[in-house]
Amino acid sequence: MATYVNNLRLKEIATGAESGTWGTSTNTNLELIGEGLGFATINIASDGDATETVADGSADNARAMYIKVTSTTLTAKRTLTIAPNTIKRVHIIENATTGSQDIDISQGSGANVTIPNGKTKVVYLDGAGSGAAVVDAFTHLSTTD
Repeated sequence: MATYVNNLRLKEIATGAESGTWGTSTNTNLELIGEGLGFATINIASDGDATETVADGSADNARAMYIKVTSTTLTAKRTLTIAPNTIKRVHIIENATTGSQDIDISQGSGANVTIPNGKTKVVYLDGAGSGAAVVDAFTHLSTTD
């Protein structure tokens, strides 16, 4: 039986399974890896919080490394939750919503990262299950001119 426990939710074929069809599953996995390294847009379709789930073995926008978040006009700060809460990922997330509102990026009941309207942040999801947190990857970045 196949499982989807990896951070990209790729199909892990069990030993001896899918005789004659493993090539199709492998090609799908390769396409999903490419999707994971790419760009996608997630639209918050209503003036409310939203959840995007990285699907098991099929295409979705939440898998992309760079996510541009758009919306209908937001009237307050909204939360975008990226599920499942067990994946460990790095994302570059742009707040391109309308309505001049911040968005919070969440994964579980742990810490969230707020992205101001018109700004972009690099975050990582810690994948800690129900208590999962989102962390601003560059909070302690030290650079010199």
